[in-house]
Amino acid sequence: MDPEEGSMAVDNIVTQFNTYEDFLDSQITTVDLYYLEDESLARQLVELGYRGTGEVVKREDFEARKAAIEIARLAERTQKKTLTSAGKDLQDNFLKALAVREDDNRNGKVSSVIFIRDRNSHGQEVSGYIDYAHRLKIEDFEVYFNGKRRLLPRPTDMSFYNWDNHIAVCNSTPNYQVITDNPEGLLFKYKRDRKILNVDPKVKVSTSSDLTTVHREFYRQT
Repeated sequence: MDPEEGSMAVDNIVTQFNTYEDFLDSQITTVDLYYLEDESLARQLVELGYRGTGEVVKREDFEARKAAIEIARLAERTQKKTLTSAGKDLQDNFLKALAVREDDNRNGKVSSVIFIRDRNSHGQEVSGYIDYAHRLKIEDFEVYFNGKRRLLPRPTDMSFYNWDNHIAVCNSTPNYQVITDNPEGLLFKYKRDRKILNVDPKVKVSTSSDLTTVHREFYRQT
């Protein structure tokens, strides 16, 4: 049997049996048990290849392939997971822009930084920069895409400023390092390629970045 056929045989056995012990038991006959009078001994002989009615599979090969198949199954299920924005009739331009970028931000193809200036539930004017990919990982966006809540900057985001009480907070995220000592304003360094993102609208955007302004009536500025 060539290596490819052997691999296919192991795959068939792994998918057929839940545990290695179940596989060993399937190779033991009633005659084996009659003469050996010991199930554990019968299993050991099958594992060593001295008894059995089929393919010899080592325990480490079975368990390694079982783990690999499970990892592949979980990865496929994650990839097929429905996007939060999927199937929703979005009328708002801002939510449409978030929906267009949701999949790519979830899988790491792009990384979006969102600037929002608005009033919170206390009527206070707040603004800040949001790491969209990071917020998608730590928060359920269902409430935003179904219109029950508005996406607002928080003190835990990359930057947050409360215009009423003058509280300013900056935080680096898993994707960005916040640079605050720039005299001309905030800078964000993308940790993957280490490129600097200057969010000043007066500064020319680099070829690897894209600046999009979205106007909507429910936000003061996005």
